[in-house]
Parts: sequence; structure tokens; C-alpha cells
Amino acid sequence: MKSVALHNLGCKVNSYELDVIGQKLREKGFSVVPFDEKADIYIINTCSVTNIADRKSRQMLHQAKKRNPEAIVAAVGCYVQTGKERVLEDASVDLAIGNNRKKDVVEILEEYLERRSRWEADKAPEDKSGTASADEAGKAASGKAGKPSGIIDKTLGGKTVIDINRETEYEEMRLSSISSHTRAYIKIQDGCNQFCSYCIIPYARGRVRSRQKADILQEVQGLVDGGFREIVLTGIHISSYGLDLDHKKNPERGEPFPHKHLLDLLKELDKMEPLARIRLGSLEPRIITSEFVEGLRGIRKLCHHFHLSLQSGCDETLIRMNRHYTTGEYLEKVELLRRVFDHPAITTDVIVGFPGETDQEFEETRRFLERADFYEMHVFPYSRREGTVAAKLKDQITEAVKKKRSGILLELEKKQSREFRRDYIGRNAEVLFEESKEIDGVLCQVGYTGEYVRAARKTDENLSGKTGVGRLAGFAEDDLLWLE
Repeated sequence: MKSVALHNLGCKVNSYELDVIGQKLREKGFSVVPFDEKADIYIINTCSVTNIADRKSRQMLHQAKKRNPEAIVAAVGCYVQTGKERVLEDASVDLAIGNNRKKDVVEILEEYLERRSRWEADKAPEDKSGTASADEAGKAASGKAGKPSGIIDKTLGGKTVIDINRETEYEEMRLSSISSHTRAYIKIQDGCNQFCSYCIIPYARGRVRSRQKADILQEVQGLVDGGFREIVLTGIHISSYGLDLDHKKNPERGEPFPHKHLLDLLKELDKMEPLARIRLGSLEPRIITSEFVEGLRGIRKLCHHFHLSLQSGCDETLIRMNRHYTTGEYLEKVELLRRVFDHPAITTDVIVGFPGETDQEFEETRRFLERADFYEMHVFPYSRREGTVAAKLKDQITEAVKKKRSGILLELEKKQSREFRRDYIGRNAEVLFEESKEIDGVLCQVGYTGEYVRAARKTDENLSGKTGVGRLAGFAEDDLLWLE
């Protein structure tokens, strides 16, 4: 029985995909061990969203080969997709598998092992030295070892590279269980057509591909039957869900996204028992129309927590970013949500120090963030990514300026977040408990409201996966409220 160590870098979509890979490995009889242990095989699900992510991907690949030089090291995902030449030159990598073949990783691995075993058997009479090198085993993939199933289709530079051309249909993967029993992330689509000037993801993930509704519902029902009470719909750009199903072109500037398919999916999930909550992942601001929000109001189990990606509060910066809305339009979306839902949690992403961002433009962003008054802001210093339009822009901002501006926005975020949570004191709330935690020497059960406000109840009873209703009665800790 071969041991396999898994490591994930990047987004929730990557995490979901690696969970599926791990599940299939166990089903096939592999032993999945912690990544910091010596293993026969290492699978690194890579990220390429920034140059830093690329560097981390390389570091983990090298770390794996250093931990066991005889191990098979597989680089999977976005770093492979955007940097094939670098992967081919990397002696630490034995297998390179693109995003569109993640669903086949286990079968690819099995065929690779079979080919290497055949190569070693053929080599044994002449050379008793043992394990094949990565280069030799790779060459065997296109040599006399044959093609048992045709999954492995080419070897480049002595390295086995698995089909990193993008496909046009969704690559189905499905979870049947996860170690957690409270919240499950469900991937509903892949790819993005937006081509923001700072982002490499459309090149790494390809164009929009939507998952069939029946497949999503079947996966969710299985997880709910297994004890999950909350699901989070996630993807690379979930606002585009259904875009390819309608055979439409990418929405033009100002045109709303097609939301019918997403609403239809939510309506079906809303009927599912005993599912308690449905949470949406990051949304494109342009999908927030009166019609869409009215549809959301009818989803009983929907969490009133909306993450609308902003990136900048300055119109000139948004144009350079190739974001297809203005700050005025964005604020209209926020106000619409607040009219329809009672005190919804609205969160966002902000990039600081984008090329050409002047002191005045940054100040415009800061004032806009004050006015929008978010529950939480994820603040990211701009990270230059080779291969994007923004990497070539003039007036790149220094790291010192980025750090200073990030600090200003993080202080604002801290203040706004506490004020948002303070407004819940005295309100009744339902909390889905997730974990036990000791607070001031007292054992408590901790979880989240539908608005993703963290709350604790004093009890030593294990309430994980259960809901509790009560009155929120003040701060237990800086980011935690008491539930009476």
C-alpha cells in the first residue's frame, strides 16, 4: 500500500478539489498521511494567482522531493497550467497535471506506477540498483512500457505531462464526505471570462464552465445525509454560473449576469432537508439587480452574508483594473441589499497599491470604504503577476507605500467590523456551532450566525453541527459575542 501526502495552496476551489482527490485515493487503497511525513507519493495542488503563490508552489514541490528523494512528486493545477516550461525544468517534479485533469489524478497516478513497475522489471536483469529515476520513469511512459489505459499521453523533457489544454465542459468531481461535519464547500463552476488586468486566473482555469444542477443536488444531498448542515456555493466566478449553459457571450460593461440558473439552483437547495443553511461565495457586483435580490429574498435558508468583490474605491483605478462598474454603481448594489435584507453582512476585497494609485486615488478609496461601511474587508497589497496586463503598467508602487496604505485600511476594517457586531447585541440569533473553546477558564461552544458573526455559549456539551437560538449579550472576546 503506497502512502500519499497531500498539500493545498490557494483558494477554496483548490481545497475542494484536493478533498475529492484525497477521497478517491482512500477508496483506491492508498494511505493518506500528513504532508510533513515521509511518503511514497506527494501531490501538491498548486496556486499561481501571484508571483508569491508561484514561489510557494515551487518551495512545496522542492520540500517534498527533499523529504524523500525516491518519492513521486506530482504538481497539479494552476502553477502547471501557467508555467509549463518552469515545471519541465524542475527536477523535483515527476508528474505535471493540469487543472482540467484533476478529476483523473488517481487514475493517472495508478498508470504511472504501473509503467514504472514495468520499467523496473525490464531493467532488473541488467541493473539491480532499484528505483527508476524520475527522468527514466518518465521516458518509460512513451517507451516499451506501453499504454495500458491511454491516460498518460505524452512525455516532455523526461517528465510526464498530463494534458494541460483547457476543455470546454465542466470537469465533474464529487465529495461524499469531509472530516468536518458543519460546513461543506460545493464547487458549482470553473473558469472566468472577466480578464481583470491584475489576474492570471482566466489563463490558469480557462473559460467559464458550469456544473449540471442535477450533479450539484446529488452531491449536496449525500453530504447533508452525512450530517452537514451548511453548504457554501463556491467556484472561480459563481456569478457566471449558467453563462455557458445559455450559450451567451461574456456580459458587456453594464450588462447584468444571467442569474436564472443560480436562482433555480438555490430554490432546489432550499427544499433539501435537513439542510439548515445556504451560503454564497464571492459575487460579482453586477449580478446584484432588483430581480436577482428579490429572488434571493425567497430563499428561506439563505445566509444574509454577501461578499461583493470591490478591489478599489476609485473609478480611475477600477478602469485600469478592467473592472466593469463604477463606485457609484457598486454602492447602489450595497444599498439594494440593505433595503431588502435586515442588517445583512456585506464583505469585500480591496487591492492596495495597484500600479498608478496616487495618494489622491488611495484617499478616494478610503473615503468610499468609510461610506460603504463593510462588515469585513480583505485587504491585499497588489502583487505583481507576470503574464498580466497590470505587470506591464508604469508607476508600480513601492512595498513601503503598500504596507502603509494596507495598515490604514486594516485599522478602518477593524473599527467597522466591531461596530457591525456591536449592532447585534440585544438581538436574537441562531448560531450553528462548530467547535469547543475555553474562554476565561470556561468551556464554551463556538459557532456562527447566518451573517457570519462569531458567537459563544457557555456549556461543556458538545454542540458541533447543532444550532442554538438565543440573545446576543455583549463581547466575550474582540471578535466573539456571547449567546445567552
